[in-house]
Amino acid sequence: MTATDGVAVAAASDADASAKGRGGAGGGRPKPEKASLYDSYEKVYPRKSEGRFRRIKTAMNWVLLSIFFIGPWLRWDRGAGAPDQAILIDMPGRKAYFFAIEIWPQEVYYLTGILVLAAISLFFVTALLGRVWCGFACFQTVFTDIFVAIERAIEGDRSARQRLDRGRLTATKLRRKVAKNAAWLGVAALVGLGFTLYFGNAPTLLVDILTLQTGLAPYGTIAVVGGFCFLLAGYAREQVCIYMCPYARFQSAMMDDESLIVTYERWRGEPRGKARKTEDFSQRGHCVDCTLCVQVCPTGVDIRKGTQLACIGCGLCADACDSIMERFNLPTGLVRFDSVKNQAQRAKGQSVVVRWLRPRTLIYTAALTVAVAVMATALMTRSRLEVNIQAERSPLYVQLSDGSIRNGYTVKILNMERIDTPFVVTAEGLPDAQMNIIGYDTDPGQPTTATLPVTGDSVGSFRVYLSAPPDALEGEATPFTFRIENRATGEVTTQSANFNAPAS
Repeated sequence: MTATDGVAVAAASDADASAKGRGGAGGGRPKPEKASLYDSYEKVYPRKSEGRFRRIKTAMNWVLLSIFFIGPWLRWDRGAGAPDQAILIDMPGRKAYFFAIEIWPQEVYYLTGILVLAAISLFFVTALLGRVWCGFACFQTVFTDIFVAIERAIEGDRSARQRLDRGRLTATKLRRKVAKNAAWLGVAALVGLGFTLYFGNAPTLLVDILTLQTGLAPYGTIAVVGGFCFLLAGYAREQVCIYMCPYARFQSAMMDDESLIVTYERWRGEPRGKARKTEDFSQRGHCVDCTLCVQVCPTGVDIRKGTQLACIGCGLCADACDSIMERFNLPTGLVRFDSVKNQAQRAKGQSVVVRWLRPRTLIYTAALTVAVAVMATALMTRSRLEVNIQAERSPLYVQLSDGSIRNGYTVKILNMERIDTPFVVTAEGLPDAQMNIIGYDTDPGQPTTATLPVTGDSVGSFRVYLSAPPDALEGEATPFTFRIENRATGEVTTQSANFNAPAS
């Protein structure tokens, strides 16, 4: 027996023994290993980055945070008796204000229109630039970026934070962890406070909150909003983007092979490997395998593996890669915003062009235009008058001593103007009818017409009684119409009703 044969026999013997150990004394087939349904969590330690996309991201953070915190303090003159806060959700008054737009509870369908506009806009931007909303404008990304900056300022950059977490608990570690969480809680409280100020007059509400002169609702709102901010931006971080947010799942359906996304030029970067600054790159790839693109990624993505669900399109990896390419005097853009189609053309040495106008983007543009037009038309032509009429059910009718039939109705008129307004109420379609309104007289010479005053921003409720001779009716239920006219503006609304009578 040769030495090679001996090694083979020994290996076979070891394999047989191992199989028996796994499969039992009978030497059966090995038991399959159990696979976990869940991936093990690995904490991401984003490294500080610099570059144009980092500057854009920082500028966007400042702009969005300024809008969020300054919004409640903007003023808008709506006249006497109306709140002058430009953006306000008035829960006690059951109205919402957005500059010149005033939304009542029954107009909540406008919220649906706003959501449709937001969705189509998101689809449009995604078709053009991929997941840039996530990378630059999403509140989760913005607040996470701030929390990471605080963490970096207190605990140090990536390697320092890793060493701190791996090390044993010391006074220094405890002090830094406490300081970090305290700073996070402070920012989260400010976020909760900023959100709460949209629900009341900001100057007054802020003083009441700071002096403990308000109810539990504002403090509860601050606690809930601030608590979620603390947990999601401080601890959940990229897990929200990867697992909790549904947008990551369906974004691919909105993109095509010409959408600009973060890409890696594999044809230029491979084969990768470590390199010296003076090395000749003519016979190797430009990627020096520094993993800096992975280290700066907020979600820990290795973009060299291709497009991935976890990539939020922030471009920080492109900044990191460009800095390395410049260090080695190589062309930048190894990691860049590009389309799949253009990457294939670059690999073949062909010229590339970015096509902004293509069927998908044109469809989204048309849909967005239609949605904006519908919303604008609805807002400009919306009625400032709402009417609700309910017939009395018990009794349905009353027969008077002169033989005529009387029906009762409750007429509610919502005056959506801020000034007191007279409304002319007329019952049309009931010949020889008479109108009686508790507390009000009919107009002279018009037995079925009355002028009723309604104060601004309120509902006027009136008890209206109509009587008509039996021979003027069409049976047990005679249809007619209430016509309500705003005397100040001429706006008219009508509502159908039935006049009930006994069977003839």
